Amino acid sequence: MTLVEPHSIGKPLARADGRAKVTGTARYAFEQQVEHPAYLHPIQATIARGRVTAMDVTAALAVEGVLDVLTVFDAPTLADTSDGELAILQDDQVHFRGQIIGGVVAETAEIAREASALVRVDYQREPHDAELTAHHPGLYTPESVNPSFPSDTDEGDVEAALAAAEVTVDATYQTPIEHNNPMEPHACIAQWAVRDGRPAVTLYDSTQGVHVVRKTLAPMLDLEPEQMRVVAPHVGGGFGSKGAPHAHDVLALLAAQRSGGRPVKLALTRQQMFALVGYRTPTIQRLRLGADKSGRLTALVHDVIEQTSTVKEFAEQTAVTSRKMYASPNRRTTHRLAALDVAVPFWMRAPGECPGTFAAEVAMDELAVACHLDPIELRLRNEPDVDPESGKPWSGRHLVECLKLGAERFGWAPRDPRPAKRLAGRWFIGTGVAAATYPGMAMGGNTARVTHTEQGRYMVQIGAADIGTGTWTALAQIAADALGCGVEAIDLQIGDSDLPQASVAGGSSGITSWGSAIVAAANQFRREHGDHPHVGVTAEAEAPQNPDAEKYTVQSFGAHFVEAHVNSDTGEIRIPRMLGVFSVGRAINARTLRSQLIGGMTMGLSMALHEDSVRDIRFGHVVTQDLASYHFSAHADVTGIEAIWLDEVEEHLNPMGSRGAGEIGIVGAAAAVVNAVHHATGVRVRELPVTLDKVLPGLP
Repeated sequence: MTLVEPHSIGKPLARADGRAKVTGTARYAFEQQVEHPAYLHPIQATIARGRVTAMDVTAALAVEGVLDVLTVFDAPTLADTSDGELAILQDDQVHFRGQIIGGVVAETAEIAREASALVRVDYQREPHDAELTAHHPGLYTPESVNPSFPSDTDEGDVEAALAAAEVTVDATYQTPIEHNNPMEPHACIAQWAVRDGRPAVTLYDSTQGVHVVRKTLAPMLDLEPEQMRVVAPHVGGGFGSKGAPHAHDVLALLAAQRSGGRPVKLALTRQQMFALVGYRTPTIQRLRLGADKSGRLTALVHDVIEQTSTVKEFAEQTAVTSRKMYASPNRRTTHRLAALDVAVPFWMRAPGECPGTFAAEVAMDELAVACHLDPIELRLRNEPDVDPESGKPWSGRHLVECLKLGAERFGWAPRDPRPAKRLAGRWFIGTGVAAATYPGMAMGGNTARVTHTEQGRYMVQIGAADIGTGTWTALAQIAADALGCGVEAIDLQIGDSDLPQASVAGGSSGITSWGSAIVAAANQFRREHGDHPHVGVTAEAEAPQNPDAEKYTVQSFGAHFVEAHVNSDTGEIRIPRMLGVFSVGRAINARTLRSQLIGGMTMGLSMALHEDSVRDIRFGHVVTQDLASYHFSAHADVTGIEAIWLDEVEEHLNPMGSRGAGEIGIVGAAAAVVNAVHHATGVRVRELPVTLDKVLPGLP
């Protein structure tokens, strides 16, 4: 693979969209300028399972300013109802509490919200099941796990190896429901017009992929793709939850279809986001490790139980990382799902890899303790020469370098391996480590266009998304180097389905996928128009197939180091220091790369200590529905986080020499916190989050 010569690439340039964001001129979905908009507020089911028998909208329609009320009995018909999450208002069935069963359209958002509470709904209730347990009677094996991995793998004879192992670990780890909660709530504006006798629909949406939204929703409305335009130039975070359209998008489109051409605006409340836009599935994970006395693994079993929804299956790939992280001749991984009467789980930053690595890396820490080994040394002894799952060579596995550099920078040695031996005043102090990996992913079907707009200036177009990750800046840097000009000569256009095809911002694949297309278009432009192009000439190209894709296993790696302080009287936990060392190939933009890595680490800290969406199984809904009761790390919790990366180039994934970095920062971070808490106190917490009530009873 021919790599782009870096000039702009690697520099810590300020965000191209930074000024617009801090001055409030960057328009997000709900802020797009449309004429004479109406406002929409969803009506949600208040039972977990059953059917709607009646909806009395008389009182709602009597409120001044109310324009329309949609119900399950009179909403427009969808052309495709195969997606159980999206096919709303098409029948009277209720599959989970909070499901959209109607909506009020009014002159203002306040009127729509008030009137929605006046709609009287009668139900026929049915018994529901909203509790995930390890022995749920409905557990089943999905055909595959996200996106298309086999559910189970089995190599060697794990039971015999475990029985013969000199040292074993057998423990169960649990992670709770977690919600993405981006700063910008999910929002959209839908406008249904008619041009030349055909519907022409515009959707301003807060999404991670405009083309994905169009591809998903247009057939549901019996539209050709060119009849629907999706626009999203700025997105205020997503963490995966905006990686596909959700039911509120469909509601807005149905309302717009009946609005007589008026645009319909919808912004979900924070409370509604806890029911309608996905969440990280809770997990129950049993890890069994077998090793010889030197710490070398002889068996690894990772069994996962998690939940999905009765209305639509989502199977998270929680155990997949354990198939390739460490060398062991005997390995088995399994996934089992319980389909519950709950909302559909979905992507949340590093879905699968994040909770799965938490369990696996805490289990490795437990094995290190059982083998009387330093936890870094244990990991070094189990380094695989090739990918244990496929047998392919690594494109570059640099976990050892990450661990060693991190240990040096963190001051790991000298470290007394015995827990609860270091006390400063009333605080126990300990340190922990965990490894991380995340696949180097690239998505196909990406196309970019380059146009010479005026002497020395280029317009570069691709329907990519910037969800706060720095896409506006990084793609301009890639384009500049590919065209041999400065970044200031690039006019980038993204976030519109009228632009060339682009994949979703997900799986840490965006810059690889979109950047490869831009480089291909730049190369095509230079072949067609030479070094002195005429003004107005253009070229378009699709990212080519990667010839190395089937030859190598491409993974990013990292190592997290954490210092934990635990109060000996109260069990309060403070984390004064976190260090992450990562192997992510070449940095496209050093400033935004660091931001992504420390952001992921902060989210991992939050996962470890705070985040817990509590479901009341009696009623089926999550009761922690705001940012007061759903705790996450605040500034006071994040006192000293630093991220660094190796000076390296990835030669087998994309022409920029980079790998994605949006998600690896969170992978393994929670495990490092848990391991540090154990070293500080001797208390091993296996169920997240690590709250003081779980630590206090076991303190020395």
